[in-house]
Amino acid sequence: MLKIYGFGSVPGLPDLSPFVIKAMTLLKMANIDYVVDPTGFRKAPKGKLPYIDDKGVIVADSTFIRLHLEKTRGIDFDAGLSPKQRAQSWAVEKLCEDHLVPLVAYHRWTDGANFAKGVGAYFDRVLPAPVRPIAKWAIRRDIAKRLWKQGIGRFNDRELGMLGARDVETLSILLEDKPFLMGEGACAADAAVFATLALLMDPATISATREAALGKPNLVAYRDRMMGRFFPEIK
Repeated sequence: MLKIYGFGSVPGLPDLSPFVIKAMTLLKMANIDYVVDPTGFRKAPKGKLPYIDDKGVIVADSTFIRLHLEKTRGIDFDAGLSPKQRAQSWAVEKLCEDHLVPLVAYHRWTDGANFAKGVGAYFDRVLPAPVRPIAKWAIRRDIAKRLWKQGIGRFNDRELGMLGARDVETLSILLEDKPFLMGEGACAADAAVFATLALLMDPATISATREAALGKPNLVAYRDRMMGRFFPEIK
């Protein structure tokens, strides 16, 4: 059976990472059985999760996992979409992954209260007590440096709220009243959009962008619909 390396589920989320959630959702879309292994971070080929072991073939990164599944299983996650729709869905996916996810990560990791309720609580479960304080400090420092270099970490909360509100408004307008991003059926981008919204709406991470998302009924319904369809065990 295919094995996916992730962090493991946390309250209200299938995994700690939106990219692991995205990959898991793609596997479920493709009706591929899998098991989750939370012990593979140290061996991650790119130093990040997720990656998969598919009968001995190791594939890292959620997007390359998608491409691997399409190549080896004969799947087209965007079947039925026009070339323009395929381009639009790719653009939306990258808006989520390259802009909105880093914004959420900033609030998740750098805000002390958010960290304590969310990621910090996870580390309290998986790290030995003697090393927890220094390990959490070092990880948070590293994440903060990455976000500064990426650019999101250079904005204040008001500016982040403005940027996040634009992202949320864009997603809401594009989704309209459709069940999925591009219409009646889920496509590859839905896995990424759902994973992003699931992370964004997580009550463990409070931010102005979260409030903006919760103020969009179609986005809340979409998150709930995707969660109920693909991860009904998550309450």
